[in-house]
Amino acid sequence: MEFFFKPRGIALVGASSNPYKGGNSILKNLLNGFKGGIYPVNPAYTEVEGLKCYPSVLDVPAPVDLAIVFVPAKLVPDVIRECVQRKIPGVMIESGGFAEAGSRGKSIQRELKQICDETGIRLWGPNCMGLVDFISKKVFSFVSPTLWNYEFIRGNVSLIVQSGMLSAGFIIDTMSHGVMGISKVCSIGNKVDVDECELLEYLLDDPETAVVGLYLESFANGRRFIDICRSSSKPIVVLKGGKSVKGAAAAMSHTASLAGNSTLISGALAQAGVVEAVDFKQMLDLCRSLSMYPEIPLKITGGVAILTYSGGAGIVSSDFIDKTTLSIAELSQKTKDALEKIYPEWMPVANPIDLWPAIERGGSEMAYGEAIKAVCDDPNVDAVFLHYYAGGFALNFDISSLVEIARKSNKPMFCWLMGEAEKARKFQTNTQNLGVPVYRELYRAVECIAAVFEREKPEKRDLPASSRSPISKKYKTELEKSTGALDEYISKKILDEYSIPVVDEKIASSVEEALDTARSFGFPVVMKGILPGEIHKTESGLVRLGVSSGEETGKVFAELNMKMAAKGKILVQRQMEGGLELIAGMVRDPQFGPCVMLGLGGIFTEILKDTVFAVAPFGHGEALSMIGRLKSQKLLNGFRGYPPVDREILAQILVRLGDLGCGNLEIKEIDVNPLIAGENSIVAVDAVILPG
Repeated sequence: MEFFFKPRGIALVGASSNPYKGGNSILKNLLNGFKGGIYPVNPAYTEVEGLKCYPSVLDVPAPVDLAIVFVPAKLVPDVIRECVQRKIPGVMIESGGFAEAGSRGKSIQRELKQICDETGIRLWGPNCMGLVDFISKKVFSFVSPTLWNYEFIRGNVSLIVQSGMLSAGFIIDTMSHGVMGISKVCSIGNKVDVDECELLEYLLDDPETAVVGLYLESFANGRRFIDICRSSSKPIVVLKGGKSVKGAAAAMSHTASLAGNSTLISGALAQAGVVEAVDFKQMLDLCRSLSMYPEIPLKITGGVAILTYSGGAGIVSSDFIDKTTLSIAELSQKTKDALEKIYPEWMPVANPIDLWPAIERGGSEMAYGEAIKAVCDDPNVDAVFLHYYAGGFALNFDISSLVEIARKSNKPMFCWLMGEAEKARKFQTNTQNLGVPVYRELYRAVECIAAVFEREKPEKRDLPASSRSPISKKYKTELEKSTGALDEYISKKILDEYSIPVVDEKIASSVEEALDTARSFGFPVVMKGILPGEIHKTESGLVRLGVSSGEETGKVFAELNMKMAAKGKILVQRQMEGGLELIAGMVRDPQFGPCVMLGLGGIFTEILKDTVFAVAPFGHGEALSMIGRLKSQKLLNGFRGYPPVDREILAQILVRLGDLGCGNLEIKEIDVNPLIAGENSIVAVDAVILPG
């Protein structure tokens, strides 16, 4: 990757003297910032912007280790072949008209991939905006040269953006507003060769980058991406576009249906310790927050002290904080005593700390100064959320002294800002230069505080030595010959081979066998009709619960046989009483491979839609973290008659489901629904395995 970021010389193929052409913008940007050799290439010119212009890449002098190509798509393959001949190791293709433009463009892009595979030349793009390095002022892009009218604010946040125009928007927006520093912006386009994984690895190793933010529309290699993220000590923020999958409702199993949306991607990212964003501005705000506080040194609870000039703003801040894992800090008696000294006698001390009465009494310098000292000395306070109004309300204290007190106390400070436009801009710039993030919306501020405190490094991979071996030959044969879903009896036999507990059950070939089985289990029992390929037994009337006598057993046996026209099997099961219904499964995702799912089952499946995913294989610790990501923790802990779920047993089941998926490529999906979590056990009551 070094020749993309630190080339000695650059050949610009498609250089132009026309100021309205991208080839001219790229050249002007190179001339403004790049210190190495610049060699325009265009047979139509002998000189461009005062530089000698060469008819071909083959004619440019050494050293050249990067070519930037901006010519029509149909000409690009021949240009790349010339770059191979010239032994240029890397090419940025910034022109469009490839896979995004229809069948002809797809054909050209396939040709580029073939050249790349055959020769080893590295291709960045096509259909991208290239690279902008704020630190060294290298602009390898056709972004408008007007960007040089703005200050290059150096920072430690780097971005990888799949959308070309969006990356240009990020650049101009951040530069013109002047409230965020950037290290590098990489626009990767169609990813014919160089993809987000390689760039992420480079940036994570880059001393000028502390946080990486990515906007992606697809993953070139989902499993590799997750592995890179989970091994990173630097914060990573991802905004994923296009997370929904049309047609998910037509999936064969609940697991696949639930995977056909953003939940699987979110689960994979959370498992890898990635902070997920939901819009562009939020992604940037999260990045700059994490760049200022990349790691909270102690395992703390996130107790926040709110210092405000407005009671209403304090109340709304509290409402937002209550929706996160943060908390409003319970002030110590020492802190309350200190605050009482600056308040008028009638003012009670509470958090949020409304300082306006203290400001009226002794001025903002005294009020904020004494308050910051008190809360930063309070062991119950983990963070300070300061509210400021620029340009009025007699708030004219020295913010730098407050920041210094917070820094010495190791208490992260965050600031919400309102006020007159120019004065607010100046305050925001000055405060962020001091290392304190400033936000213009209360909710965004709380989101970012929560992201800083909630960000945890992913669980250390504790992959067990447990078997990911293939299932036994007889069940492998069933998978190979099956044209649809395996029936639940065989599916559960496969689960049992992987030590996943299943309900006691037996196939009954006669009424007598059904009676014997029911009596051995004890009434009531469950009776089911099993037809090949039929996975919706309840809807087909093939499930009978609460069969409570010998007479009823015979009657149900006959009814199920009649419904199946004597072509199916009768399954008799022990009836599981009570317990929370869960749903678990495995789906083989095209981007991430085998992924395990866990959610609330039964009536809660559609009502709560509370599901989590993790990329397999994983160990016990990761499985426990996965369980902890479910929103319905109260139900898991025991609620209104439900016994608490044994998380240790559940974690073992999830690990084994992942092992089953990883060890048997013939299995496309596993759907365990329900998985009954009772008083002392968790068992699979119904299951479906789909080959594929």
